[in-house]
Amino acid sequence: MKMKMLPNTEDASVIRTDFESQRVWETIRDLTVAPMNEGATVFCAYVEFVDDSEFRDLTLSELLTRVPNDFPHSFLFVVDKTSTQHPEFPILIVDLRHERGRTFRAIPSQIQGIENNLSISNMDFSNFADSVDKDGVFRGFSNP
Repeated sequence: MKMKMLPNTEDASVIRTDFESQRVWETIRDLTVAPMNEGATVFCAYVEFVDDSEFRDLTLSELLTRVPNDFPHSFLFVVDKTSTQHPEFPILIVDLRHERGRTFRAIPSQIQGIENNLSISNMDFSNFADSVDKDGVFRGFSNP
């Protein structure tokens, strides 16, 4: 049987791998697409949700094997068991280009800025990954 590849999406992909709670999945989706205000600027995450049970419980290495060669994005967002069971719902972000397989987590309210900046190459993956809190979760850049 041929394994299903991740779909080529127009906007950044948010892949669901945990299917234990539809309610939690919907909460994470809502938090991810909620507009964020930063001063006078409003940021929205341009993402496409991939809700396909064929990706249930895939590990990071399994997900990486399902990224097609012509995948248009340099990163993936993954809603896995850690995302759904943690009170802050930290989404896994995966680098697909520079340090393929490097990851960090971010709370849903930070996804807008991450997606916006990575999609236009305004910032590098490492800018975010190197700015996580001690628990490995990105909650925003700290003020100097």
